[in-house]
Amino acid sequence: MAVARPARIGVLALVLGGLVVGTVALATSGADRTGSAQDGSTAADATVSADAAPRETPATTAAPVDVDPAVQAQLGYALAHWKDYNTDEYGVVTGNDCVNFTSQSLVARGWAMDENWWTSGTGSDFDFSSPWVSSTAFMNYLADSGRATALTDDQRDQVKLGDVVQFDWDNSGDRDHTAIVSRIDGAGDDIVIYYAGHTDDTDYLSVDYAITEKHPGGTAYYWGIP
Repeated sequence: MAVARPARIGVLALVLGGLVVGTVALATSGADRTGSAQDGSTAADATVSADAAPRETPATTAAPVDVDPAVQAQLGYALAHWKDYNTDEYGVVTGNDCVNFTSQSLVARGWAMDENWWTSGTGSDFDFSSPWVSSTAFMNYLADSGRATALTDDQRDQVKLGDVVQFDWDNSGDRDHTAIVSRIDGAGDDIVIYYAGHTDDTDYLSVDYAITEKHPGGTAYYWGIP
């Protein structure tokens, strides 16, 4: 087993080194590619191309929002490395890096690796457990480990910054993509959730855009982290 590395809230952006509240531009680059393999293997599913999400400029918020330092560290890591891959410390799953990156962010948050969820090595030369890189295996790991609480898309009012979002693009029961909740806007029935992640390499992409435009009919699920 590898050794662990050291490790709603309106409109906000967390950047490495501090908390910034204000205008944030939505960003995504490249074509969307499905996340980890449906059967828990590390091979990618079919590649799906889509136009980049339109950029928007959300309204600013007047006052800063308190965020747990562990979550701030997690999101700081995600926003620093969503396109600048951290190959000095971690390996990369070419074309299928979404769970690997989400797992890295959880280590930055303070999670310790264990015998079921781990990685070792850097660049293209690294070893890993299936839950470290596979969306479906990661779903099963979170359910079995008790480290997070399963939430549906109807429970957006319980989703927090730093939680994990997963997608089932074809509603087959497995998970096809995994990312980190990076911003939450609105309240009540008008909550909009954004995520950061690899594979579609984004810092703030709307869950609604992902399941209505990029993959129409897809379903989002969340894992609430204490």
